[in-house]
Amino acid sequence: MPGKNLKYHYAVGVMSGTSLDGLDMALCRFSKNGVNWEFEIKGYKTASYPKKLKDSLILAPRLSGFDLTCLHKEYGKFIGGQIKKFMADKVQKEYIVACHGHTVFHQPEKKITLQIGCGAEIAAKTGMTVITNFRDLDVALGGQGAPLVPLGDKVLFGNYNYALNLGGFANISYEFRKKYIAYDICPANIVLNALSAERTMPYDKDGELARSGKLIIELFEQLEALDYYRKKPPKSLGREWVESNVFPLLNNYDSSPEDKLHTFTHHICSQINKCLSKSNNKTILVTGGGALNKFLIETLREHTEQKIIIPDQEIINYKEALIFAFLGVLRSRHEINTLASVTGATFNHSGGSLYMV
Repeated sequence: MPGKNLKYHYAVGVMSGTSLDGLDMALCRFSKNGVNWEFEIKGYKTASYPKKLKDSLILAPRLSGFDLTCLHKEYGKFIGGQIKKFMADKVQKEYIVACHGHTVFHQPEKKITLQIGCGAEIAAKTGMTVITNFRDLDVALGGQGAPLVPLGDKVLFGNYNYALNLGGFANISYEFRKKYIAYDICPANIVLNALSAERTMPYDKDGELARSGKLIIELFEQLEALDYYRKKPPKSLGREWVESNVFPLLNNYDSSPEDKLHTFTHHICSQINKCLSKSNNKTILVTGGGALNKFLIETLREHTEQKIIIPDQEIINYKEALIFAFLGVLRSRHEINTLASVTGATFNHSGGSLYMV
């Protein structure tokens, strides 16, 4: 496994979010200059899921233990095969793979979190050192197991006041009173995509469906009143919470999907704004699929006085894969890759299971 003395560290970061819109892979090179880390994304690709596998991943929480184990192995083989194709024309120096996996369960209050995608199968398929299960140790240490990306935000993107990711969930990270704070704000694309599916669309391109809708005031107020928003960080959200708390509210209304999309977009932006400093001229780096949703970003600008920065698409689409690659590099160096101030664990630590061939 690569050690601390290498000039460059190469890693393939692999990320799949709750929206299941594809498997993101980013080949990254990292170097340390004194105390500062520098990075370069050398290549990237998003692999589409075969329909059968995607359907299985959607149904994963309802599978029997045996069938879930089979899916865990099958998904690992798929990931390994996609990495092998992605790396086919690249010189494999001392590369490692850092794979987040697909989240099936996330209930940290019960000390449960499960990301599938068998690391042994990935290692066997690629012949590379693989790091997975980044969240398990943190949950065992009393943490939320999420979010993990903030350490990368702090080290690699620390020139911004806030790092906001608009993926399945909206999450934010920032420094406050010399401590680094991060947490899930609210659901985002996990809800927007489900509503778009009612119009037989995988997602709301540019937010045009939402733009055409109208605000349902009562629904907006009910969403704003959900108990989670009164909790202080560290805190995190999972699919189970959305299914228990958000979808029942949405289903209580006979309104059109467009009106619900419009309302939920305003809810996302309202919750984000509540997390931001009241002083102006703060910079917010916005990444994730939601950064490409024009109506969502326009609405966010209406809700806040802060300066919203939309980076190039390479960073928008692959920042999480990049950061998991970085977390893998830190794990390979036996260095801290999880912050207790973010997750609520008892101490900072280096999480991730290693598979070496």
